[in-house]
Amino acid sequence: MPGIVGLVTKMPRERAERQVKRMVNSLRHESFYETGCFVEEALGVYVGWCERKGSFSEKLPLRSKNGEVVLAFSGEEFSEAGTALGLKTQGHGVDIDSLDYLVQLYEDDPAFPKSLNGRYHGLLVDKSRRRTVLFNDRYGMHRIYYHESEDGFYFAAEAKAILAVLPGLKEIEPRSLGEFVSLGCVLENRTLFKKINVLPCGSIWTFRNGALELKATYFDAREWEEQDQLEPEAFYLELRDVFSRNLSRYFKGRQSVAMSLTGGLDTRMIMACHKPTSGSLPCYTFGGAIRECQDVIVAREVADLCEQKHSVIRVDGTFLKLFPKYAERAVYLTDGCVEVNRATDLYVNEIARSIAPVRMTGNYGGEVMRRVRAFKPMPTLSGLYSEEFFRYVREAETTYSGLLTGHPLSFAVFRQAPWHHYGLHALEQTQLTLRSPYLDNDFVRMMFRAPESSCANSDVCMRLIGEADSTLRSVRTDRGLGGTGLKGAAIRAVLEFQFKAEYACDYGMPQWMVPIDRVLSALQPSRLFLGRHKFAHYRIWYRDVLSDYVRAVLLDAKALSRAHVERRMVEDVVNGHLSGKENRTLDLHKLLTIELIYRSLLAPDNIER
Repeated sequence: MPGIVGLVTKMPRERAERQVKRMVNSLRHESFYETGCFVEEALGVYVGWCERKGSFSEKLPLRSKNGEVVLAFSGEEFSEAGTALGLKTQGHGVDIDSLDYLVQLYEDDPAFPKSLNGRYHGLLVDKSRRRTVLFNDRYGMHRIYYHESEDGFYFAAEAKAILAVLPGLKEIEPRSLGEFVSLGCVLENRTLFKKINVLPCGSIWTFRNGALELKATYFDAREWEEQDQLEPEAFYLELRDVFSRNLSRYFKGRQSVAMSLTGGLDTRMIMACHKPTSGSLPCYTFGGAIRECQDVIVAREVADLCEQKHSVIRVDGTFLKLFPKYAERAVYLTDGCVEVNRATDLYVNEIARSIAPVRMTGNYGGEVMRRVRAFKPMPTLSGLYSEEFFRYVREAETTYSGLLTGHPLSFAVFRQAPWHHYGLHALEQTQLTLRSPYLDNDFVRMMFRAPESSCANSDVCMRLIGEADSTLRSVRTDRGLGGTGLKGAAIRAVLEFQFKAEYACDYGMPQWMVPIDRVLSALQPSRLFLGRHKFAHYRIWYRDVLSDYVRAVLLDAKALSRAHVERRMVEDVVNGHLSGKENRTLDLHKLLTIELIYRSLLAPDNIER
């Protein structure tokens, strides 16, 4: 993911500059990335960056008028409307179309960066005070990896940048890998790599004279948790006001925006409240090759009602031919934070970039508004992993359970978001700018005041959509919400049945059903349900069109000799699935991903890309 890299050190300038340039090069994944470096030798600061052309933070570094303050900033910032204009009218001469206002905010606000709103990280060099400050957003979504050594403090938007200059760190952390196997992510700001960690949410770390002086945070979740709860009606009015007032911020900027429209309520709430003029907001939906899924059907209707052009980005045979490339690249780009099945997301976002460089989404709406818990420990096939390693998988469940204490919304935005959701976010951000109004500071702060009854269902969303645009309220969702009367209830029941049937025919197929499906394969019974809600079908893809790739990667001698797996069981899993006798889709996701982590990120002869 684009961002900053660098080190704060007392080592000689020549060596430090060589390292930071190598770190920058390790992040240059695409031809449309811009890079640069800044050095302040007197403070031991060496920082570089890699940003998409035309993006919010493309032109770096930012400087104060007198040149005493320098800022390398990555991500996007959505301050109160008129912040930059206010600084200009106060006589600061800030260009309201540039990011210079961020430097001025630092000089004016002792609590900086607490007033910032968005997903970002940055390194600020204050020459007059002889200090350097490393900071990130309060959700930790614009990630910073770091490593502390005797030579200095290394930081980077991607772990591979640190590995590029410190290859001795190319060693897996077994506890983290155990969490990845159990939960699909690493917890507690650790990473898959020993001695490389993640900057906690809302951090502000200070350096002086080439060394780390203070680790601190500028935000405490209790500020939001301890607010008074609102009554249901008062809460609704507040939600309506905050969401509608702040939404326009996310459609502004130099780059064009397109709407990633689904069949759910979160993107529809955006459409209803934003009210785009006819033809001003291109919309698209991700779809598959078998049939039009419910997301496509519903999103197209919503786009038509809003008088916007709608297109479908399909995952089809073209993607399957290129799967090895996209699978390996997805794992590499995210430092192993996504599994190989997210190759589909890399593929569709590459295409989405050609429609618009900014993708507006409804991401995190369910998590923030309905407290959706998006991940939990998953059962692991007995005997697949070595006993020594498997204890870390079991330990992950205990760690996870301990993290569920406290406010459920704090878990969603300060733990689930930066640990579980980060991987997909980082993958998509390699291609385009991803936006969502549901992590707006004002909106999340207000949601901490929600009564439990308002988070139990989708009634608040439906009401807000109905008041903003009654025609959009009348369109059912992909799962049938919104229908009225007996007909509406019947449609919802059918869609729910189809949703569960597709799950049973795809990666969730019970083992007892697999032989039956195999016997009836000529009749293609699964095809009756596949593609109605999902556009990726890895159980069948692994078994058929991707079988040669699965076999080549997992039955390779080096893969079978990894210390964390049991060779015989890996062979049984691969052969059982590819023969159509078993459903081991989830196990194959994990095994393929871990093997690609070893090959692309941990191999001693790894070539920087």
